[in-house]
Amino acid sequence: MAVRIRLPGGTLKLKTYCELRTRERDRRVPVMKMGSLYFVWCSKSQGQEKP
Repeated sequence: MAVRIRLPGGTLKLKTYCELRTRERDRRVPVMKMGSLYFVWCSKSQGQEKP
């Protein structure tokens, strides 16, 4: 289950590897790995992500 933290400049998401989208796996958005968790930053300027 991904955790989303809404911040003034965008959203910080905490995910496991199997929850990552293709663009997150390819590192086309800022991604940082700590242990088995991935921290993904989606800024408001990138637009909304389609489900």
